[in-house]
Amino acid sequence: MRNITLMNTREIASGFYSAFAKADAETMISFYDDKIEFEDPAFGKLKGNDAKMMWQMLIERSRGNLKVSHQLNESSETIAKVNWTAVYPFSKTGRIITNHIEAIMIMENGKIIKHTDYFNLWKWSRQAMGWKGFILGWTPFFRKKLQQQTRKMLQQYMRYQPLS
Repeated sequence: MRNITLMNTREIASGFYSAFAKADAETMISFYDDKIEFEDPAFGKLKGNDAKMMWQMLIERSRGNLKVSHQLNESSETIAKVNWTAVYPFSKTGRIITNHIEAIMIMENGKIIKHTDYFNLWKWSRQAMGWKGFILGWTPFFRKKLQQQTRKMLQQYMRYQPLS
């Protein structure tokens, strides 16, 4: 693999999502700085190894049933904006999710130091849980409960899995 410290912002962002599309968590993680800060509506804020392990867990748990596509929208010397889509079955219900996400990645010294994913949690919850998601998915209670569950799942995963 090419030395990522020599890559520009566009190459780093595209490399990250290309690796994701290939279910290559090790390469994805290699683009992250050790002090990475990640945030999204499902997990909330994660730092360092927690953020890295999240990707490894998501890929592993997808068992090859995850399709990822991306489009780089904007980039500067330090920031990349990417629209990406994930299509996968939700593990608890088997319902197919098509999640459209906007990512903002901040880079420093050839590594991603901050990665924030934005998506409509209410739309996601309706796909994942049907009428229950429609009724509750927009509430702060739902967001808090979801983040508690995803973090618990991540902590359990991390007890038994080494970082790639």
